[in-house]
Amino acid sequence: MEEYETALPAGGSAAHVALEDHRTSPLVRVHHALHVHPTIIPAFILLLSVLLFSAVVGGRFFAPFNLSLILQQVTIIGTIGIAQTLIVLTAGIDLSVGAIMVLASIIMGRIAVAYGLPVELAFAAGLLVGIVAGGLNGALITLFRLPPFIVTLGTWSVYFALVLYTSNSETIRSTDIAVTAPFLQWTGNSIDVFGAQITYGSLLMLLMTVAAWYLLNWSAFGTHIKATGDDSDAARLAGIRVTRTLLATYSLAGFICALAGWILIGRTGAISPQSGYTSNLDSITAVVIGGTSLFGGRGSIWGTLLGALIVGVFRNGLALAGVDVLWQEFTVGVLIIVAVAIDQWIRQASA
Repeated sequence: MEEYETALPAGGSAAHVALEDHRTSPLVRVHHALHVHPTIIPAFILLLSVLLFSAVVGGRFFAPFNLSLILQQVTIIGTIGIAQTLIVLTAGIDLSVGAIMVLASIIMGRIAVAYGLPVELAFAAGLLVGIVAGGLNGALITLFRLPPFIVTLGTWSVYFALVLYTSNSETIRSTDIAVTAPFLQWTGNSIDVFGAQITYGSLLMLLMTVAAWYLLNWSAFGTHIKATGDDSDAARLAGIRVTRTLLATYSLAGFICALAGWILIGRTGAISPQSGYTSNLDSITAVVIGGTSLFGGRGSIWGTLLGALIVGVFRNGLALAGVDVLWQEFTVGVLIIVAVAIDQWIRQASA
């Protein structure tokens, strides 16, 4: 017995040694790395998908124009994905981001084109509508303690009804916007970079991604967002004003959605009440595939951008390979299920 005890660390026991071995095992280290760096998996999947489709479709995939086309295709989803990420980090969800985006674009177009008012006023009004719509979501959730899923499901219907009402179910044509309010189409302009057409909307999305990353990692507000999503009761006990944080987060998300509405006008050229109908689910797809936990507290803005790019690469690559749209959507669905399964695995390992 004495020989056995002397073989153990001072003050230790057999159980203690077993626990230390478990903590230092390779699998646990992998769990910890994935928990601390949630962008590892989406970055790896993006790299694999790029290599896969470059091998399948050849040089067409790496053509500068095709790569810029992928970036253009994910610009809208990447932008509202930023808003969705901020909300999901608080352990919430917003099913109305697409509706807010379209409503803001309709307001901008109606004021500038239909009513002939200054485009600066129209642009400011659209941004204000986004802030108010997002703030209303936050107010209903915090003041009445309602589930974010139910609240935003309801406001999704309300905001789309307002879209149809304010637009009279009519599309504002591209030519009309170009004549009366070309500023609204500015985000659709592009610059040529070695054959790639990079739009100002894509550059704006990247700029907002950097700004959101800085906000989350280098500001007190970003720390409050993550703490609220990780454990709201503990955050409240630590002195964080959880209600104010949630209100500010949802309002900021609405502002970002309004900017996405501006980018949407530039992307499509026209302003249609039917555009962006699937953007709500697409933004959640980008967030989930990007490694942000739906339970809050863990995630990354860069992961969301990677998630949007993964979806864009798969759809573009499958289209170049001649695969039917049906199977493109099937593939995206599989990616979502795999991403959620990985998130659950990481959460259980962390627990």
